[in-house]
Amino acid sequence: MVKAADRAKNPARSSVWLEKRAARSGGGPAGLDRDRIVAAAVRMLDEEGLARLSMRKLATELGVTAMSLYWYVDTKDDIIEFAMDSVYGEFDLAAVDAARDWRDRIRVLAREYRKMLVRHAWMSPSAGQYLNIGPNAITVAYKIQQAIRDTGLSLDRQPGAMSAVFQFVYGYGTIEAQFGRRAAEAGMSQDEFYVDSVKAFRDDPEFKDRIEGMEEILDERASHGSVGVIWDRDFVHALDVLIAGIEVMVAREAEGD
Repeated sequence: MVKAADRAKNPARSSVWLEKRAARSGGGPAGLDRDRIVAAAVRMLDEEGLARLSMRKLATELGVTAMSLYWYVDTKDDIIEFAMDSVYGEFDLAAVDAARDWRDRIRVLAREYRKMLVRHAWMSPSAGQYLNIGPNAITVAYKIQQAIRDTGLSLDRQPGAMSAVFQFVYGYGTIEAQFGRRAAEAGMSQDEFYVDSVKAFRDDPEFKDRIEGMEEILDERASHGSVGVIWDRDFVHALDVLIAGIEVMVAREAEGD
């Protein structure tokens, strides 16, 4: 059995996808397989987050003993890696392929990435802890690479453009997901939580000087009446800015800059 500590010492064993796992002798528990384990793990992660996932709780959810899980996985890290790759399988790649040009492909990929991050708030903190090289993740990464390649940017500038777009989406989706989580924990809708939070600091005399000059933008955002509308509008506008920036860089390269 591979322990998490072993992976830290040996990069070749730093991901479940890099391990050559020996087959267990005999047969596993009836009615249990890796797909069922992963599906249950995703549900638990969505509902309770990373900190509360355990082999014991997962086994209880599945109605089996904790030892039964070890027919299919060695550690909780294995389960998280499998769960991460599973949700990358939610990307609508047919919509990506149907897009008319690289701009629309980037928009579709960015939209799908944001949706995934918001739907699964545990994905953001997981991303930096695992290599994320499962088959679904690699497929999505290839689609992103293709779209960026087709911009016409030179090879050395493609990684920067990729980072500009998809690190933005990562940050945006992370904040959006965590805001939704905070609102839910407070027993409020996102709209209620937003209104109460903004009102609290705008009405606090200690904040008056700090937010001077920000009233206009705060009023503008409040005028939309829905946090969801603000999330969607700002995301689309920011993405348009980034795509326009790529177009400018492509034009500069064409002019020899």
